[in-house]
Amino acid sequence: MELKHRIESALTAFLDRQAAAICGIDESLGAYADAVHSFVLNGGKRIRPTFAYWGARGAGLADSEELVACVASLELLQASALMHDDLIDGSDTRRGAPSIHRRFTALHERECWSGRPEEFGAAAAILLGDLCLAWSDELLCSAGMPFRAVAAARADFDLMRTEVSAGQYLDVLSEVRRDVSEDTAAKVARYKSAKYTIERPLLIGASLAGADATIRAHYSGIGLPLGEAFQLRDDVLGVFGDPAQTGKPAGDDLREGKHTFLIARAWASADNSQRAMLDAWLGNPALDGQGVERLRAILMDTGALADTEHRIEALAAQAEAALEASRGDVDAAALEVFSGLLVGAVKRDF
Repeated sequence: MELKHRIESALTAFLDRQAAAICGIDESLGAYADAVHSFVLNGGKRIRPTFAYWGARGAGLADSEELVACVASLELLQASALMHDDLIDGSDTRRGAPSIHRRFTALHERECWSGRPEEFGAAAAILLGDLCLAWSDELLCSAGMPFRAVAAARADFDLMRTEVSAGQYLDVLSEVRRDVSEDTAAKVARYKSAKYTIERPLLIGASLAGADATIRAHYSGIGLPLGEAFQLRDDVLGVFGDPAQTGKPAGDDLREGKHTFLIARAWASADNSQRAMLDAWLGNPALDGQGVERLRAILMDTGALADTEHRIEALAAQAEAALEASRGDVDAAALEVFSGLLVGAVKRDF
């Protein structure tokens, strides 16, 4: 069975058990349990579990259902991050469906309950995000991997959660400070995405396999540039991507005011008129389709889009060079998979 399907089977089995426990508390919790189930299982590339799995295999660990279930825990961590991120950004959709806070806002409205629907939706998103965070820890530890392996992986798992939280706060901070510097954009990309998406999952896999420092150094050499390239591609898709592919409205990142490398490059090269346009409309929820097109034009005319594409290519080349340097230390079959994942991460074609 394909790895992605095995990961989803492990998640389904875990979530079914958890749903039974939740619904046993009170029948009104059915919608609460269903929301987690559908959010986690309907969509998603399973990127982080995939890198963790092949990180373990590349370091010599044999395939097992316990390994698959253990790395599937990273998908619950991702669900937690997305639920909270959507609430912070005020996003309406995720993966082509209503975001969690919008889903529960709509439930409140349908049922004509008392109080403000938006507050109920926000509370549900916070609670469900926290629940997924707790469950990620539970699945990591209960998947059946040896205690020593899980204990070794916990250091990377714990640091991963700390880093992504810090990166998310830096992202929010840069928006309210109107910080469009490339240095800040690069730091947000590294801690909110690059390390969290690829490097830490690889290192978690290495720890599960009891890998030595040499393999861990190879994985960091591959994971950091590839993770940054992955985030830069995400930034481009957030502005220029097809909603059918991204699952979010066109130009949503512009309405949310995300201060990415793409925006930082545009700001650095923009003239006064272009900067005035960016300052007036970036982060404005009233930005309409015509406004999106005008901002897209600035990103192209300043060379920001071309610069970002060149940066993606350079980072991908750096990751590929690190991958080649690891031959002889990392399992050959895993390296072939890494080569495919490298292309997929940069092109977003998994």
